[in-house]
Amino acid sequence: MKHAFVFPGQGAQFSGMGKDLYEQNEQAKALFEQANEILGFRISDIMFSGSEEELKQTKVTQPAVFLHSVIAFLTTPDLKPDMVAGHSLGEFSALVACGALQFEDALKLVAKRAAAMQKACELQPSTMAAVLGLDDAKVEEVVGNILDEVVVPANYNCPGQLVISGSIAGIDKACEALKAAGAKRALVLQVGGAFHSPLMEPARLELQEAIESTQFQTPNCAIYQNVDAQPYTNPAQIKENLINQLTAPVRWTQTVQNMVADGATQFTEVGPGAVLQGLVKKIHKEAITAGIN
Repeated sequence: MKHAFVFPGQGAQFSGMGKDLYEQNEQAKALFEQANEILGFRISDIMFSGSEEELKQTKVTQPAVFLHSVIAFLTTPDLKPDMVAGHSLGEFSALVACGALQFEDALKLVAKRAAAMQKACELQPSTMAAVLGLDDAKVEEVVGNILDEVVVPANYNCPGQLVISGSIAGIDKACEALKAAGAKRALVLQVGGAFHSPLMEPARLELQEAIESTQFQTPNCAIYQNVDAQPYTNPAQIKENLINQLTAPVRWTQTVQNMVADGATQFTEVGPGAVLQGLVKKIHKEAITAGIN
């Protein structure tokens, strides 16, 4: 019986996130203030009372979700993960939780990642769509047949739920083709761009430099990484996987399956929302799920 800790990504944000932590815990307050200083703006003010629009800006969303997750983890006593994983951005939170990255270094990388992704989104208008009710192989086949536009699988969230990513024309074509192939829904998402696709290559190159010059430690438990859903403890491999994560799909279904195969029976989601708890249950009905937020 092993205890897995999982960390959410972009999309879990809400106004008021982290406010209780700040007001009730001195260590949390100090970490939020340190973050404000590192980022050069008072992200805590936006998190606690900002509008939905303000929170939706990539440069705010990514550090905000990271901070909520990591500060909740660091200020909850006696948490000892047997294994960790994070969904997309959540991988950075997981790296702090397992001791591979220092809080300050991880926050700087998250801010850099957000800025680089924002820039990549502005270079070419692009988007993502959620495909429901088709098996993964069928989605892969349909998008693989669209050759004149960029469209790729981006998030393998759970069986019957796969998010695709690509150019606007490509996603429109894919949605039509997927509905014709029997998808219950193919729904364009309100996102800034084609995350986890080849269109993020400029961001990957920018982030690569920052990750390579950041010191990573050997983690105190394995981290199951998005790119191939496998467990890692070698800092050099962890860095390489983190760099490739921006243009590769998030293999969340496979990650949870591999954690279960390696003995995980309990999954605790740390951070805003409960999306990952729902996905874990869809992937493995017997899993015990809980949340710390």
